[in-house]
Amino acid sequence: MELYRARFLYRRDEVFNAETYLAFLGQIARRYRRQGAVLIQDNASYHKDATVWAWFADNRDWLEVHQLPSYCPELNPTERLWQHTRKNGTHNRYFADQDELVGTLTRVFGEMQTHPETVRPYLQSFCGS
Repeated sequence: MELYRARFLYRRDEVFNAETYLAFLGQIARRYRRQGAVLIQDNASYHKDATVWAWFADNRDWLEVHQLPSYCPELNPTERLWQHTRKNGTHNRYFADQDELVGTLTRVFGEMQTHPETVRPYLQSFCGS
């Protein structure tokens, strides 16, 4: 997530594991390898996988990785985007099938990308003064 621009990358997969996370990291590499990046991740099990950390070691010339403390969602700006997504897309709503859910998520994520000012207030506390 680019905090100051309120922009983010995302990837849709059927499962979340080390393999799909490595594919996502490849997406990050294509976007940020030239300029460098700082990645702050939570403690999902696939974030701690040995193959993932080997990939980090191979890419440390452009990528700095930090782990969030366990059980601290208040330190994770992505949690704020999930709150916005629930409030504006999925809360108290029935989805007849997976396609309807994916369509709603795609719409909400697209709105956040097209109009980052809608989510910027959620992220301000992470940007400093």
